[in-house]
Amino acid sequence: MPDELVAPPLPPGRKVVLPGRGTTFVRELDGPPGAPVLLLLHGWTATSDLTWFASYERLSHRFRVLSIDNRGHGRGIRGRERFRVTDCADDAAAVLEVLGVEKVVACGYSLGGPMATSLWRRHPRHVEGLVLCATAARFTGSPARRRRLEALGGIGDVAGFVPDRWMTPVTNRILGNINARRGLGPWVSEELLLGHGPSLLQAVGELGRWDARPWIGEVDVPAAAVVPILDELVPPAEQRWQAEALHAPVYEVDGPHTACLATPEAFALALDAACNDVADRI
Repeated sequence: MPDELVAPPLPPGRKVVLPGRGTTFVRELDGPPGAPVLLLLHGWTATSDLTWFASYERLSHRFRVLSIDNRGHGRGIRGRERFRVTDCADDAAAVLEVLGVEKVVACGYSLGGPMATSLWRRHPRHVEGLVLCATAARFTGSPARRRRLEALGGIGDVAGFVPDRWMTPVTNRILGNINARRGLGPWVSEELLLGHGPSLLQAVGELGRWDARPWIGEVDVPAAAVVPILDELVPPAEQRWQAEALHAPVYEVDGPHTACLATPEAFALALDAACNDVADRI
């Protein structure tokens, strides 16, 4: 991952109040008149900007682009509720309601993949296509891996009942140790620290429990997959299994799980191709 990566130019962003849910952060590019809407949902510990910074401008050539910071992440919703993928999907639907958007192509990266497919499952009238990046119908190929993810999630569950002033240093230390092994630059590290530690650890537990295999084949909208072929966290075979279940073409990126940061231009090209593919089939 490039150490020299600094804060890039970013599209306009603003806080959006979601009645009864909280306040989130949305970036938006208008795109051409009458453009289809693309909703971007980022991955674990990340922010929208970390995931999509290299893709925003390219995608706006055809789409109206919306991106949100997921709850507990970045500048997203804060609360004492336990982190759940379904709540994130409902947050996304609430953003669409507030902005007056009827239908979107939902695009999810890693943890954002379950959010995108949950948005289709819980609010099907809002979703007319899916683009799934570095993600799968399940994240635990072995019992040992599932136990590790659930153990981190358990720490997050406990932390959720303890005042932030006591738990934030602990959770930040755990997350900092994970991030330190990635060789991140200053801007990336600062963005990651915007998240709420207990929520981020609870999100790991959600990944450990996630299993969409029983129903993913029911998806009835056009889909495409972006698969980093060197992905060390979500096995490419699992990503391809989901793509096959969705009858989705696969767009490969020669990069790791964090291809959006490690090979941003290559990722942006693959993502743009996948999004255009889905738009052409709507």
